[in-house]
Amino acid sequence: MAKLKEVLFRKIKEHRPRTQSLLKNSSDVRVGEVTIGQVIGGARGVRCLVTDISYLDPYEGIRFRGKTIPESFAALPKYPGRAYPSVEAFYWFLLTGDPPTQQEADELTREFVSRRPLPQYVIDLIRAMPRDTHPMTMFSAAILAMQRESLFVKRYNEGLKKDDYWDPMYEDCTNLLAKIPLIAAYIYRMKYRSDIHIPSNNELDLGGNFAWQMGFPEPCDDVARMHFILHSDHESGNVCSHTTHLVASALSDAYYALSAGMNGLAGPLHGLASQEVLRWIMNVRAELGNKIPSEEEMKKYVWDTLESGQVVPGYGHAVLRKTDPRYTAQREFCLKHLPDDPLFKYVDLLYKVVPDILEKQGKAKNPWPNVDAQSGVIHWHYGLTEWDFYTVLFGIGRAIGVLANIIWDRALGYPIERPKSLTTKMLEDLASNTIRLEDIPAD
Repeated sequence: MAKLKEVLFRKIKEHRPRTQSLLKNSSDVRVGEVTIGQVIGGARGVRCLVTDISYLDPYEGIRFRGKTIPESFAALPKYPGRAYPSVEAFYWFLLTGDPPTQQEADELTREFVSRRPLPQYVIDLIRAMPRDTHPMTMFSAAILAMQRESLFVKRYNEGLKKDDYWDPMYEDCTNLLAKIPLIAAYIYRMKYRSDIHIPSNNELDLGGNFAWQMGFPEPCDDVARMHFILHSDHESGNVCSHTTHLVASALSDAYYALSAGMNGLAGPLHGLASQEVLRWIMNVRAELGNKIPSEEEMKKYVWDTLESGQVVPGYGHAVLRKTDPRYTAQREFCLKHLPDDPLFKYVDLLYKVVPDILEKQGKAKNPWPNVDAQSGVIHWHYGLTEWDFYTVLFGIGRAIGVLANIIWDRALGYPIERPKSLTTKMLEDLASNTIRLEDIPAD
């Protein structure tokens, strides 16, 4: 058994009694109440999911296994000679809750290399699609096509004990995570780089090899590591994470589940924000004569934007009440590597003026920038200017977290998800006190 799998199995055995005890002794303990506004409003704020992989603190931002982003980066071993940890080291951390040693991270990187090769039929499928197909469609279809490789399906059909479901799910998830950067790079080179491809470099980790196959030089390897880790997980309630969890709860394998999650990510309300922010910044620059404005000029532009009924994209968050630490991590990278980039100068200036303006306007619960206010500028600076592809980058990162979560879902025996529906008439009757909640069967 590989070292990570061995450590994970020990953690699973230690954790199972906690879940079993909660179900046995505390099943009836309330964790909140649900309002009509939440029922109609997308279940926002309804506490009905469990994950130990990440937690979104309104004032600290995302915590991975209890650690903030700076704490996570500090705890993980850096990829040798580079400034950021490898995705492989981070995957170990998400699965076990413990940072790996350098040796453990290096061993896992070598294991990922052995899992990388793509079946030829995946390439054939991608090439058979019209070249103007959206890259997310190609990405999702390629993931789904590999379902025939699922070890979970094979072993489930052979007769697998429920306590062992996690084992082939781990194999499927790890195989998927090792392969999807190669799928993404192939799609990119085929669509945007004259169909000229770069072979995998087996001396590099996941992030480094992705930048290599995309055709981007250093420090784009660290950009990939940083971007994938920052976008890896954001609790389980966002669309792609919840979708992956929901589909896997039916004991659908990781290929079905991740493909479904990526389809959710492709929606304009979820995964397209980065490119929308970049498009907006470029429009601002054009309207301001392609020069770097003064703070007063930028303040006037922002006020004019808000007073015309528009929003400033990239600012505000449904949960956070401070600057998104993912934004801060990217800002620090920009200050070090591209401080004179014209688009970054706009991002930097917006950061200095927008929060105060939004606070004075009084409409935004959180006037601070989120992760999307920064990421597109970094991609653009290094030559990745095809913003339709940005959601694919998001998808690679998010796969780390959602795949780690569904491994643990199977390890802890979480059941198929099946919330209860109500009719509009029932809600109206509840609102008018015509009926009581107790009159509606819960099952």
